[in-house]
Amino acid sequence: MIAMQYSFTLPADYDMAIVRRRIAEKGHSLDHFDGLRLKAYLHATRGDQSAENLYAPFYVWSDSEAMQRFLGGAGFQALTQAFGWPSIRCWQVWDAYLPPHARQARFASRETRAIAPYTPLDELRSGARDALQRDVERGAVAAVTAFEPTSWTWVSFRLFDETPPFAADARQWYGVGHVSQP
Repeated sequence: MIAMQYSFTLPADYDMAIVRRRIAEKGHSLDHFDGLRLKAYLHATRGDQSAENLYAPFYVWSDSEAMQRFLGGAGFQALTQAFGWPSIRCWQVWDAYLPPHARQARFASRETRAIAPYTPLDELRSGARDALQRDVERGAVAAVTAFEPTSWTWVSFRLFDETPPFAADARQWYGVGHVSQP
């Protein structure tokens, strides 16, 4: 599996209702996209646990072919016409908990960390797996951990159906407008 995210930073005075409306109108279009395991339509409003206005969808793909079909398709082309040409981050998925009730998520968090040189990756993955399990026990309705060996980073992505009590931590927090799953 491959995790993927791009993010558009929007002007400080941007009307984020435009993003939320776009998600409400178009979010369902990927509900049954072949090879998509999950797409969370994420947005963040400046000042509301975010330093910037963001539109930042997060995807989990079954394989690179599915991801390439999306990136080569009309939907992604329309997105780039509306918001610009994004830089896309991709990570190899270590572990994913993606049950059907993830569709009920209203909040999301994403934390990206650097992997120090010579870190034993099996130990890091084991710790990340434990953290994923803890977050599920603390209310995450979906969770993904993944790594990227070019820039040596790992990502922790979580979905919640209500704001968790630990939401004031250092993660990037988002509102979820829609979740697509097969």
